[in-house]
This record gives sequence, C-alpha cells and structure tokens, in this order.
Amino acid sequence: MIIFGIDPGTATTGYGVIKHSKNQKSKIKNGIELIDYGCIVTPKDKEMPLRLYSIQKDLKRLLNLFRPDCVIVEQLFFGANSRTAMTVGQARGVVLSTAASYRLPVFEYQGLHVKFTLTGSGRADKKQIQKSVMKYLGKRRLKKPLNGYLDDAADALAVAICHVIKIGKNSKGI
Repeated sequence: MIIFGIDPGTATTGYGVIKHSKNQKSKIKNGIELIDYGCIVTPKDKEMPLRLYSIQKDLKRLLNLFRPDCVIVEQLFFGANSRTAMTVGQARGVVLSTAASYRLPVFEYQGLHVKFTLTGSGRADKKQIQKSVMKYLGKRRLKKPLNGYLDDAADALAVAICHVIKIGKNSKGI
C-alpha cells in the first residue's frame, strides 16, 4: 500500500510517501519503506489564489507520479494566531479537494495524536519527531529537501507512519 502523508501550509506543504507491506517476511524495517519526501513551496510575493493553485498543481503532479492508495493529512491546530490558522485551512482545503478529485480515501490525524503515537509524548519537539521517523524508516538520517524544510517533510512522513501504526492496531483488534 502506498501512503501519501501531507503537512499542509501555504508557504510550505510537506509531503512524505511511504510503502507499507503487511508481509511478515519483508526485509523492510517495520514493514515501512521510504519512497520519497519533500516540500511544495510557494513564493511569498504571490497572491494567495496563485499560491493555492501552485499547491494544487504540484500536488496533482505528485499524486500522478506516486499513485498512492490513500492520503493522510495532519489536522489543523488552532493556536493563538488565527491568521495563520486561516491560511493553513485554505491549504488544507486544496489538499482535501485535490485528493477527492482523485477519489483517494483521506484520513486525518491531530498533531498531538501523531506525536504521541510515534514518540509516546504529545509534547514531542521537531527533533524527537525526526528521530522517531528515522527509527520507523530504518534510516540514520534524513537529508534536507531541495525545497522547503526538513521539519515539514518529516511531519508529513510522521502522519503517514501514524496511519500505518493505526491500521496495524485496528487489524490486530487492539
């Protein structure tokens, strides 16, 4: 199963693509194989409609390239900055709409849930998330994407890995 994780944002949308194999004899650590990760970055000097269109266009290209079985999106956290929440909400809308146009199942997880599932703490910081992502992927390090930030790409991988853990627990009746 190909899983496409997304950490939405208008300036930077992180994405992570993993393959999950239920085959117990698989040599892949935790049954999770890293396929790709990176960021969709939009120029800050562009108007918001053009930035959102850019996210949609790049996301379509990635969905066509990787042909995922599902899309996993980090849910929006409403912090103190409502303006940021509004723009991230717009990016989430583009992501959800684009996934729907491909008839892909979409699953959403709160950031605190993702952190707790991967690290055992809902208060895990970015470095702890990255270490946990590397552990699940069997990697010693992750390179910074060509565009954007490793934090955003690692968060997208984390939400995808969280889904693998969640479906693993559900299939075991836990």
